[in-house]
Amino acid sequence: MMILALLMPAVATAMTVQPVVLNLSPGGRNITQVLTVTNTFTYPLAVELRVEELTAEASGVRSTGKDPGDLVVFPPTALIQPGQTQTFRVQYVGNPALARSKHYYVNVAQLPVKQQQGQSAVQVLYNFQVLASVSPTGAKPAIKVDSAAFERTGDGKFVPAITFSNASTAHGFLAGGKIRVVQKDAAGKEIFRREFTAPEVQQAIGYGLMGAGQVRKVTLPVELPSNAGRIEAQYTPAG
Repeated sequence: MMILALLMPAVATAMTVQPVVLNLSPGGRNITQVLTVTNTFTYPLAVELRVEELTAEASGVRSTGKDPGDLVVFPPTALIQPGQTQTFRVQYVGNPALARSKHYYVNVAQLPVKQQQGQSAVQVLYNFQVLASVSPTGAKPAIKVDSAAFERTGDGKFVPAITFSNASTAHGFLAGGKIRVVQKDAAGKEIFRREFTAPEVQQAIGYGLMGAGQVRKVTLPVELPSNAGRIEAQYTPAG
């Protein structure tokens, strides 16, 4: 049995993994980032770190299942004693003249251990996925709202579905800014307004990765009064 944690605080009874998002550069001091794994079990924890490349799509990211060799993780495996923390170094070693952002999962996988005599043979293994992204030097994201529409949920409620785009060669995160949603009736009168702060965006949809050149539709979990009139949405980057 395997439990996956995707871009959420990686905390469980087995181990904690921090951070869950790494932003790397093709050169300079941010070419290397550090993540830590803490063993909260009462017995030694064996882990292995594996890399897989991602592609950005309209619904988010998809794993290619391949490791292109762009990232080096050291050490690749470790045996962590109870209550101890192991530090791992993740370094970008790919093309320094990066044309656009690239994305990877660094999978922190718990390895099975030999059971002592008389113990159950069933083991719950944890696999945490850390998102590692590399962006071109000096490039900044350019996230904006393309459109907003009504979307009906399975229980008949209406929520805002917003399409974002990022025309830059550098990735960004929707949770790095604020989202304002306004609904107006047919006469143009405002009947609903809600602003999501950056922490609220993260809580609602996660980090919201926007890859280079990506167009992505995101549904916000907020009920609208109806599907009358029109929806307007605005995105404001932090700072």
